[in-house]
Amino acid sequence: MAKNNDIEKKLEEFRAKEAEDFAELMAQKYGVPYLDLSRTTIDLDALKLVSQPDAEAGKMAVFQKTARRLRVGAFNPTLPKAKEILESLERKGYQLELSVVSEPSLKRAWSRYAEIAAFEEMTAGTLDISASRLEESIAKIKAIADFQELILPFTGASKIKNVSEVLEFILAGALALDASDVHLEPQEKAVAMRFRLDGVLSEVATFTAAAYALLLSRVKLTAGMKLNVKDRAQDGRFTIRTTQTEIEVRVSSLPGPYGETIVMRVLNPKTIALTLEDLGLHPELQKIVKKELKKPNGMILTTGPTGSGKTTTLYAFVKAVNEPGVKIITIEDPIEYHIPGISQTQVDASKGYTFANGLRSILRQDPDTILVGEIRDLETAEIAMHAALTGHLVFSTLHTNSAAGTIPRLIDLKADPAIIAPAINIAMAQRLVRRLCPHCKKETAPTADEKKLIEDALKKMPSKYKKDVKTKDLRVWKAGGCPKCSTLGYKGRIGIYEAFLVDDAVERLILKKPAEGDLREAMERQEMMTMMQDGILKALDGLTSMDELIRVAGLPT
Repeated sequence: MAKNNDIEKKLEEFRAKEAEDFAELMAQKYGVPYLDLSRTTIDLDALKLVSQPDAEAGKMAVFQKTARRLRVGAFNPTLPKAKEILESLERKGYQLELSVVSEPSLKRAWSRYAEIAAFEEMTAGTLDISASRLEESIAKIKAIADFQELILPFTGASKIKNVSEVLEFILAGALALDASDVHLEPQEKAVAMRFRLDGVLSEVATFTAAAYALLLSRVKLTAGMKLNVKDRAQDGRFTIRTTQTEIEVRVSSLPGPYGETIVMRVLNPKTIALTLEDLGLHPELQKIVKKELKKPNGMILTTGPTGSGKTTTLYAFVKAVNEPGVKIITIEDPIEYHIPGISQTQVDASKGYTFANGLRSILRQDPDTILVGEIRDLETAEIAMHAALTGHLVFSTLHTNSAAGTIPRLIDLKADPAIIAPAINIAMAQRLVRRLCPHCKKETAPTADEKKLIEDALKKMPSKYKKDVKTKDLRVWKAGGCPKCSTLGYKGRIGIYEAFLVDDAVERLILKKPAEGDLREAMERQEMMTMMQDGILKALDGLTSMDELIRVAGLPT
């Protein structure tokens, strides 16, 4: 019996070689390169360009697609059906790179159509979840432990009957726990899943490699990413559509030593449903910001690292000035949240729509207020500042660590101080600190180091900010841990801020190309608080802890 199997195997190998040799001879006859498709990656997106019946009738397959360039394998390029398909693809604007391939290798390529058909019930880019099913899952999840109990039965491949259901549970968990990101990270023996909760990653489940393989394919398909591309980074997106709202999920994949890592960013509209009053601005700073928002022109800049809440702050500004008689246009990269009643545009470098070019186009649309997602270069900075000088109110962000660093950063970009000075109305910097859970926070006396930090901050703080602070018996609050905050001790986040106004004195200072220290002194003269001082007031009010403040803002130098 074993001998017969060996003979069959050798005959099969002989036939395969014969088929490939014949294809190679045919390639010479037609003057077209020969290719062995069995050793080539088949791109499912490319395969879908020609239906399986047509591909089989023409004895050909489109197996790779890069932009408008297609790689096509054909057994005989002169077959009428093959010629018809090739001409049709060329009429559609595709550039073809043709190879002659064997019939057996074509059959292997055609077998991949079954993989596409298996997923035809779901449209890539959309994950339809019934509102009742989503709400039912969310209602069961009050803490991380509830989610872990819900997802545990699906962490092994043998237990997964419907991988879409697993993805739905993961997204329901992210929404219920207010996670901003879902991380799926292959490790040596398993795959860890972590949620980013209030800016900090927490491990919530572990999948087997086999279970993750199923989940990975589902995520990539749903996000419109290429299933067969595993050796380079990809980006995709999909939308969770319910009867009440649409929640966009942005997906990023990255190859690693144990497989592809996936990160899903959940852009829940409720995240930016904050008004100016909800941001956490000190009442004194809030008065200043409201006054600046009433001005018809000028620029308001917010600064801070990625994840510091700048976008949420800008959207709160937009909502504050959004009235029927005001035209607001944004240029963003990407549009993270959609705001009713305003025109939002997205950067597309492949089409020449950059921040700079887009901003030029926006100015021809007669806007009153413009939101520029980020100032990254001199050209964008100059156009935005000229817009601020010519009757537009401009909101934008810049990457600096402090409000005082805003002007030196613009000067580093080679912006003209004579333009910067009159264009900017106010520059702000911010961070996000976690809120202490009100149900389990614990009141305590500050440590010696904390007490010194608090006393030094209060000593330099303008009196109008500390008038309600009890300085004799200082009390702070520590994180506890209870079911309502998933035992983390924190629930939600609040901003800490600093700002300075570009008044006449600061305008004159900017013309001298000031250092960051000069602008910090100007902030003190204006009686503005620093972020650390703002954070200490919030710690004394029991909104956050000193540990959290130091983690986010760092110790003063």
